Amino acid sequence: MDERSRPYRSVLYIPGSKERALEKARGLPVDAIIFDLEDAVAPDAKEEARETLRKELDAGGYGNKARLVRVNGLETAWGAADIAAVKGGEFDGLLLPKVGGPGDLDRAAELLGEDTPLWAMMETPRGILNAAAIAAHPRLAGFVAGTNDLAKELGCAMRADRLPMLYALEAMLMAARAEGKVAVDGVFNHFRDDDGLRAECEQGRDLGFDGKTLIHPAQVATANAVFAPAAEDIEMARRQIEAFDQAQARGEGVAVVDGRIVENLHVETARRTLAKAEAIAALAH
Repeated sequence: MDERSRPYRSVLYIPGSKERALEKARGLPVDAIIFDLEDAVAPDAKEEARETLRKELDAGGYGNKARLVRVNGLETAWGAADIAAVKGGEFDGLLLPKVGGPGDLDRAAELLGEDTPLWAMMETPRGILNAAAIAAHPRLAGFVAGTNDLAKELGCAMRADRLPMLYALEAMLMAARAEGKVAVDGVFNHFRDDDGLRAECEQGRDLGFDGKTLIHPAQVATANAVFAPAAEDIEMARRQIEAFDQAQARGEGVAVVDGRIVENLHVETARRTLAKAEAIAALAH
């Protein structure tokens, strides 16, 4: 499946060291899983986590979920070994942390040595400033916002409106969209705060993100709902396409739906809405 047509509403982090969590993830209604060998695994458990994750990936059973593996940075003692351990395994993308420039992706691609797509964690000021060059890398499939690390690097407040990091969020989105790549928003830390989660999901959706990274299964339903096209949006998309087709049949270049002009650009958006709804429906089968 093309990455831009695949749903990424809910992207759940799962520790690569926990067999029980890896098994439970098979049955969760998430669009994608990030199997984490980095922050979620203690230094003395890295080697065992690699073996556990490779075994579970090869066992399969994750259905249509996108499977991303987050390795440790290549500047650490574990990064290269992480890539060697999962190389050739059953997964859909390699997620590299703290990407500062396209050269980091070159090193990962050389070690991976195959066509598996690369993903970049965007969580440092240098990475944000180099977002356009990173997005243009031929192996890159998408960005994942690392908002916790980014806030730490910026020294900014973790406000509910995320105003201090809006520039960074929009910069990575602009770069991703310029190159036709996926962009997934950062995590919401307070997993028991449903209202706060919904508000941040809605903000991310309105900014243009494809979905939200999650730290707990309890967050999945909210992310799936917020980042899916609403029923009224689907109905409007169908009406816009129908009206525009009828207008063209009459030799006209625009249509009118509910008192609003519908041009070709609106029809393109409407078709994307319907395609996304269809892709989400296909995940359930």
